[in-house]
Amino acid sequence: MPSAQTKRYGLMDLPPSTIPRLRAQCNGELEITVAIYDEISYRETSVSEVNGCFLHQKESAITWIDVQCLHRAETLDAIGECYGIHPLVLEDILSNQRPKAEDYDNYIFVVLKALYYSADTADLDIDQVSVILGKNYVLSFREKDGDLFKGIREHLRTAKGKIRRMGADYLAYALIDSIVDRYFMVLEVIGGRFEDIEDEVVTVPERSTLMDIYTLKREMLFLRHSVWPMREAISGLGRMDSVLITDNTKIYLRDVYDHTIQVIDSVETYRDMSASLLDTYLSSLSNKLNEIIKVLTIISTIFIPMTFLTGLFGMNVQAMINALASPWTFHCIVAVMVAIAITMLSYFKRRGWF
Repeated sequence: MPSAQTKRYGLMDLPPSTIPRLRAQCNGELEITVAIYDEISYRETSVSEVNGCFLHQKESAITWIDVQCLHRAETLDAIGECYGIHPLVLEDILSNQRPKAEDYDNYIFVVLKALYYSADTADLDIDQVSVILGKNYVLSFREKDGDLFKGIREHLRTAKGKIRRMGADYLAYALIDSIVDRYFMVLEVIGGRFEDIEDEVVTVPERSTLMDIYTLKREMLFLRHSVWPMREAISGLGRMDSVLITDNTKIYLRDVYDHTIQVIDSVETYRDMSASLLDTYLSSLSNKLNEIIKVLTIISTIFIPMTFLTGLFGMNVQAMINALASPWTFHCIVAVMVAIAITMLSYFKRRGWF
C-alpha cells in the first residue's frame, strides 16, 4: 500500500514552474480519448499521441479529453499550450498533490485521489486524477491504466440521463462523483474484511490475524489522509464564485459533498473498529492462555495426591516393604488413586471450573 508521504517524482532539483521530465512508469501505454458531444450527437476517438491541437472550445459542443497513463511531459506540454494552461498547473498534474480546487478565471483546476484495490496484489492503491474545467471543455488526467470513467462514457454514448443535455460543469461533476463513489466500493470491501477478521478474532485468533488487523489500521489511516482533503476540495468547488459552474450544478456538488461526509463518517467508524479489534484480539489471546493454564492446573492438581501416594509407598523402609508384600496392595493403591481422581474431577465439575 503506498504511503501518503511518498514522493514519487523527482522534483527537488527542478526550477520553479518546470514540468517534471521524470514520471512514474505506468503498466499500460499512453491513451488519449477525445469525446465531442451535444444533446443530439456524440463522437469519440482514441489516439496514442498528440497530433496537432485538440482545440474545440469554439464549437457549441462539449469536448472531453481524457488522458490515461500520462508519462510523457511532452504530451502535457502540447495540451497545455493548446488550452492555455498555466505551467504551475501542468507541474501539479505531474507531481504528487494534495486534493484541492483552484480557480484560474478561465478554467478551474481540481486534484482528487481515486482509490481502488489492486487486482494483482489485492492491496489498497491510489490514482491521482486531475480535472480541468473550461467554458465548454473538460480535461482529465489519470496516472494509471484502466477505464475509471467507464460508466460516464456509457451514459454519453447511449444518451442516458441528463449528461448530454447539460454543460461541461455537469460533466466535471460526474467525473468527481464517480471518484467519490469508488470510496464506497472500497469501504464495502473493507467492511467484509472486518467481518472476516472479527470471526477469526473471536474463534481462532492466530498471529496472521494480528497482521491483518495492523494492515487494516494502516489502510484506514491512508483512507483518512485521502478523504479529508478531498472534502475541503469539493466544498471549495461548490462555493466558488465562477461563471464556469452554474447554480444547478452546485446543487449536485453539494450532494457529492454529502457523500464525502458519509465516507468520512464510515472511515472514522472503521478506525474505531480496528482499535476495538486489536483489543478483542489481545483479550482472546489472554482468554485462550487462561484456558490452557486452567487445564494444566487441573491436571497438576489431580496428580499431586497421586504423586504423594507413589512417593510415600516408594520409600525404601523395611516397614513399608513389609506392607507392600501383599499381592493386593498395588491394586488397592491404584484404586485409591483412581477414586481420588474421580472425586476431584466431580468436585471441579460441580464448581464449574471446566
